Order: sequence, then structure tokens, then C-alpha cells
Amino acid sequence: MMTNDTIRKLNELKLFGMVHAFSQQIESAATGHLSFEERVGLMVDHEVTYRDDKRLRRLLTNAKLREPACMEDIDYEAKRGLDRSVMASLALCNWIRHGVNVIVTGATGLGKTWIACALGNQACRHGMTVKFERVPLLLEELAIAHSDGTFRKRIAAIGKHDLLILDDLGINTLTAERRADLLEVVESRSGTRATVVTSQLPVRRWHDYLADGNPTVADAIMDRVVSDAYRIDLVGESLRPKRRHSANS
Repeated sequence: MMTNDTIRKLNELKLFGMVHAFSQQIESAATGHLSFEERVGLMVDHEVTYRDDKRLRRLLTNAKLREPACMEDIDYEAKRGLDRSVMASLALCNWIRHGVNVIVTGATGLGKTWIACALGNQACRHGMTVKFERVPLLLEELAIAHSDGTFRKRIAAIGKHDLLILDDLGINTLTAERRADLLEVVESRSGTRATVVTSQLPVRRWHDYLADGNPTVADAIMDRVVSDAYRIDLVGESLRPKRRHSANS
């Protein structure tokens, strides 16, 4: 009876990890030899693990990463210019804490989005908030936000994420309005929040793409995104045939 009352109270306190650990200790003789302090310590550890796992699931759900990628699964066998030491450094997530950007460029099929999502996954595991956005869809949503009066609210929300992933910059033509909206996005994060940008266009072609008759906006975007950023320039052959082969074998 006392056991049931204790479990009820732990549930009321929302100590669900401790509930599980307490029930395990009651049902198993494996912890019988442990001291009181050790048994309580195990329950507290279980609660901490439970809360950490719950937070990670929430962060990953909110991030909406396009790929189920993680740093441990990065393929270094494929010759595409990835530097292990650079990736190991990025895995520490200090660049995010300092608001430094990462740019991932390369032809289609080289894993730009996958690497960006692996960085996003790692950030979530460090307890950071992440948001994945495809640039064409984001700019469409911002155009609608202008119409319904939620644009400033949307920009403010974008600026608050510890890490923003902007995927597929350069695949659609930019109007003057969408170019200005893109500047607002990067301006909301400049110097304080980190952004990962993926693009099929090499960085040397970004200014021409972003300018289209308005070099001032292009200069502003380039200054906020490219300056002091880590650059990952992928080269080589597409990995997609390899992935299809692996899936069928």
C-alpha cells in the first residue's frame, strides 16, 4: 500500500523517471545489496536521463530536420573533401555558442543537406534549439506573412533559434521582395546566432545571384553570412547511386 502511495506521489510530482527506477528496484532483487544512498542515487540518475531524453526528443521534433543524420554516421570513405578534424571541431558546437556560420556547398547528391542535418542533430544533443528551413519554402511563407501581418513576428521567431539551417540557397530566382526578406532573416541572426547554409552554388557565385541589379543588398547578405564562416566545399561524384545500392543489397 505504501509503495502504491509513493508511486502515486512521484507521478503527481511528474518524476516519471524516478517512478520507473523505483518500480524496477521494487521488482528486482539486483539492487538489494546497495545502500540507501546508492539506491536513491540510481533513481535520481534515472530521472535526469529521462528528462534529457525527453528534451532531446522535443528539440528534434521542433527542429524538423529533413534527414535522420548524426555526426557519428558521416561517411569519410567517399572522396568528397570532408576534413575529419574540422568536423570533429564542429561537433563540439562551440561555433554555435559564438554565433559563427557554416556554409556547405557542392553539386547535387554530395550530401550537403545530410551534413547540415547532422550538425543540427548534434546541436539538439547539446540542448540547443534548431530549425530547418528550405529557402524557397521559407521565402514563400514570408511573402504570405507580409499579407497577414505576421512578418515581424515570424522574423523574430527565426532570430531566436540557436541554430538555423537554410537549405538550398540558389535554386530559385529571387525577386526584389524575397531578396529583402532573405536579408531580414540573416540580419535577425547576425553576430549572435549561428546559421548553416547549403547551396549548389559555390560562394564565389553568390554575390551575382543575390545582386541581380542590387549589389547593396547582396553585399549586406554576404557580409552577414560569409564573413568568418566555416566553409565545407564538397567535391566528387554523387553519393546517391551508392545509397541506392546499399538499400537494395
